[in-house]
Amino acid sequence: MLGSVEEEGYLRHIRACRNILLPGARLAFWLGGQQVGWVVQPLAAALRTRTQITEDSRGLNLTDPAALQRISQDLAGQGFFRWRGEAFDVRATPDGPVLAQLDRGALPAFGVETLGVHLNGIVRRADGLHLWVARRAANKALDPGRLDHLVAGGVSAGLSPAAALIKEAAEEAAIPAELAARARHVGLVSYTMERPEGLRRDRLYCYDLDLPEGFCPVAADGEVESFELWPIDRVQEAVRDGEKFKFNVPLVLIDFFLRHGLVAGAVAARLRQALDTP
Repeated sequence: MLGSVEEEGYLRHIRACRNILLPGARLAFWLGGQQVGWVVQPLAAALRTRTQITEDSRGLNLTDPAALQRISQDLAGQGFFRWRGEAFDVRATPDGPVLAQLDRGALPAFGVETLGVHLNGIVRRADGLHLWVARRAANKALDPGRLDHLVAGGVSAGLSPAAALIKEAAEEAAIPAELAARARHVGLVSYTMERPEGLRRDRLYCYDLDLPEGFCPVAADGEVESFELWPIDRVQEAVRDGEKFKFNVPLVLIDFFLRHGLVAGAVAARLRQALDTP
């Protein structure tokens, strides 16, 4: 019985991040003949007014991908989403060429797949494994005040995941570049999720970084309220029994628990299958 309680506590986070089957009521959105996203009907209606948009049975196609940024600015002005002032690359496939750039605030509205990085900040002490946990600032637009990874953020335009990790580590936790560069890429978590801000199609690059016991992160950019070093069993309990973390953090932590043998047997096998199945 204990195994089933543990398993369900973790599985509910995975299910919550995979709460939609596409297309649903959305239309496919294409750039120059390559599908990059999905849009809801009100946004589709606004796009149809643009001369660069064509439509057929496959969905809506923006014939000039370079016009996407300008069109999205107009749509932000009409209230479809909040402009964030940070550009992200738009691709048809994760390893494909960059077709255009789109503001961060517009990504869920267009249902574009985005890349992110999450860092497990590990401290190995005599009394066991510990993880650094951040508390998000109260003024964050997304999940304010909730717990988060030591470092987590989007891969903005022109950056690789590794470069984005080093950048975010410096900005969010004042981790020196030479220390952040030691982080190991250990996995990938993806999901498609309906959220209040729109459709989240995220690929999260997971990293582990062993930190010295004497290291203390510093909230450098105002996005983090505080940091705490937690024993791993406290992290597991918070994930398994509550909703304390930002919505996608539990998936990366579940991956961590599995890789480090903190969940075992048949429960671990089923969780791994659930986590790795899009």
